[in-house]
Amino acid sequence: MKSLLSAILGACMTFLPQVSVSADIQSALTHPDRDNSNMQRDQYRHPAQTLEFFGISPDMSVIEIWPGRGWYTEVLAPWIKQGGGEFTAAAFPKDTGPEWRQNIQTRYDQWIAGDPDRFDQVNVTVFSGPDNWKLGEDNSADAVLTFRNVHNWVKGGFADTVFDAMFAVLKPGGVLGLTDHRAKPGTDLETMNSSGYLTEELVIELAQKAGFVFEEKSEINSNPKDTTNHPAGVWTLPPMLRLGDKDREKYLEIGESDRMTLRFRKPGE
Repeated sequence: MKSLLSAILGACMTFLPQVSVSADIQSALTHPDRDNSNMQRDQYRHPAQTLEFFGISPDMSVIEIWPGRGWYTEVLAPWIKQGGGEFTAAAFPKDTGPEWRQNIQTRYDQWIAGDPDRFDQVNVTVFSGPDNWKLGEDNSADAVLTFRNVHNWVKGGFADTVFDAMFAVLKPGGVLGLTDHRAKPGTDLETMNSSGYLTEELVIELAQKAGFVFEEKSEINSNPKDTTNHPAGVWTLPPMLRLGDKDREKYLEIGESDRMTLRFRKPGE
């Protein structure tokens, strides 16, 4: 019987470098304490393949920006701990900002503290305006990762600030890996802001403006069923299902959003 990781890799291998993924990722994905609802979303988020495409290894110093409820943290943190690397969650402040965001961060912190076997080495820092736009010492991280957050930065008007911060913290030669909801080419900014979908062109432009070199894109997280045209934007689709029971089965059949998966590099010395 195929392992979970083998089945996932078999579906998407054409998009991946032909190298093996550490067995430690498999153990993180299938850990008995991993949230079952998170595991059900592997079919849309393809964590093993995505991390491989980004070139992440568990001995790296890795920063995850805005981990939210910890979907990727649950995979990254135990894997990096076992590999001897360093994992930092650049998170929301839990005492300022919208109440919903404070609640997310409070739950995240409690979750991390409640499972020291997996998360005792997670370094949680604050990354948010107006005074905390620094991710760490300059030239100190091997990789920065962020998942479905760039649309928030664009809508908030601080995307340039975040990309500059990501560039600054990375070592020369360091990698920036990101995913986000993908708009159709030519989509205007107003529609992007209201729908939550961004064009690849805009995201690449933002990264290059900060100094990054665009290396490669992957279709690992693409979803051809997603038209990107929904009544409540991307939040119409799972996991949000903002319309409730209205057309619920239709949106469950579509699945999670069509996503870009992009890899950038900070130029080496």
